[in-house]
Amino acid sequence: EYANPSNAELPYTVKVQCMHCDHPACVSACIVGALTKQENGAVVWDTDKCIGCRYCMIACPFQIPAFEYDDALKPDISKCDFCVDRTREDKLPACVEICPVEALTYGNRYELVKLAHRRIAEHPERYVDHVYGEHEVGGTSWLYLAERPFTEMEFPVLGSSPAPGVSESIQHGIFKYFIPPVLLYALLGGFMWSTKNRDGKEAE
Repeated sequence: EYANPSNAELPYTVKVQCMHCDHPACVSACIVGALTKQENGAVVWDTDKCIGCRYCMIACPFQIPAFEYDDALKPDISKCDFCVDRTREDKLPACVEICPVEALTYGNRYELVKLAHRRIAEHPERYVDHVYGEHEVGGTSWLYLAERPFTEMEFPVLGSSPAPGVSESIQHGIFKYFIPPVLLYALLGGFMWSTKNRDGKEAE
């Protein structure tokens, strides 16, 4: 962090990655369970389960998952996985470890929220009074501090309500045992036909 009022209008560099939401909409939207929330907060993607539907791209309020169009027969999405393989071994995420100015900090979310508010209280001239990610969409694992309003840096303005879990419970229940949608439609059609047939007999 360098105070340089003469260059205050220069563009800001903003690190953009998956926010690893506490209640991830992408996990709720994925119909085959290819996206899961790990105990350490990471939202990870399983390439073997993904069918390339791209529902996660639509659901994400931060527009993070990116679809790889190089191979139409091998649907892949691209997103930060919080270096889950490293953090499972008690290592730092690669971006945190390599940052030369220590602009990134990794740790327990509760402690990081306290640290963020302490920095704001100690340096009100340096930071706006807003920890981005503390409350947005129910809270995220990535948190931001900045010296200008986040709207000026085109961060999305989001409420504090997390994505609803209704779609997750329904979709994951349907696809848990790989029940094809065609079979579901067939069962629904059969039920409608039997109901209609029964109503016809009662009318006679």
